[in-house]
Amino acid sequence: MTSPLHRIRIRPAVYAAALVLLTGLSWSQPAAGDDSLTVASWGGSYARAFQKAQHEPFTAETGIDIRLESYNGGLAQIRAQVESGRVLWDVVDLDMADAARGCDEGLLEPVSSEDLAPAPDGTPAADDFFPGMLTECGVGMLFYSTVYAYNPTHLAGPKPTTIGDFFDLEKFPGRRGMRRSPLVNLEFALMADGVPADQVYATLATPEGMERAFHKLDTIKDYIVWWEAGAQPPQMLADGEVVMSTAYNGRIFNAQVLEKQPFVIVWDSHVMIQAVLGIVAGTPKLDLARKFLAFATRAESLAGVGRYIAYAPARKSGTALIGTHLETGVDMKPHMPTSPANAARALPHDWQWWRDHGDEMNERFSAWLAR
Repeated sequence: MTSPLHRIRIRPAVYAAALVLLTGLSWSQPAAGDDSLTVASWGGSYARAFQKAQHEPFTAETGIDIRLESYNGGLAQIRAQVESGRVLWDVVDLDMADAARGCDEGLLEPVSSEDLAPAPDGTPAADDFFPGMLTECGVGMLFYSTVYAYNPTHLAGPKPTTIGDFFDLEKFPGRRGMRRSPLVNLEFALMADGVPADQVYATLATPEGMERAFHKLDTIKDYIVWWEAGAQPPQMLADGEVVMSTAYNGRIFNAQVLEKQPFVIVWDSHVMIQAVLGIVAGTPKLDLARKFLAFATRAESLAGVGRYIAYAPARKSGTALIGTHLETGVDMKPHMPTSPANAARALPHDWQWWRDHGDEMNERFSAWLAR
């Protein structure tokens, strides 16, 4: 594998807070012989894209039904299931940092590139995935970006064009939407404060850099409306609840083309993140889960997602298959975070930094919110 990760034994105690997150789910253990899989993903238009491009074709080909559960990321629910021995999810959609931490904790099953489909021209999967998109416990799916966007109908005068403008309350008064997480917010804050993109993570690694990032967030803290689900920013922008908001680029794109919203994406300093599929450790349906992973990460399956939402395939051969939006006919290539014009303005997400510092950052961010 390209990025083997060290695995350690998980703690035996079940975190009470994590268990609370699961109280709304059925605790009946799924039967190993049941021809269905439960896949946890991010909901909304994102989940619908995967249902159309992957879940429904997989069921048609194999007869295995896919049950979709929505969640907002993180490892708490996965950890609670594994530590309790009551695994309800078989496959889960994760960002790369969470996949790496989950692998370290033994929450995810190992995967092998040898089990994955080759490219359409026969190129082995290990050579077809972009660098870093195959790890010990995760198979790369796509690249997405956290951008910020605005609704011009609710923003009079000049329009924002840089990440600095997002933090400029004098020039652009009004509330901002931001995800309730340190992830990306810290990167945005430093770039808005003048740190070059290629120095962001080195700066974050210093006490002075961390103070600088939180100080920049302090300048707009009283004007932030926090969001947690990807469907929230488009609604907040449409309603005029905020004048601009960070958001996932695909959610804004779908609002533009499907709902005819006049939103404008500001690509300056967007953070491009890797999404992967992992298999929850201890699933009684391990063989079916591996079969689904191989199907879902075919070049054709990944490119199919790109016909419903503007997220780019994790495979080189998938990039060549990107075409038009299935429902509107819009050319998808310019809207991908990996398009040459957009990629040139991106900060690639350093998942290894977040793997090593994520818990610390979450604690510090929570303390900052409470102040």
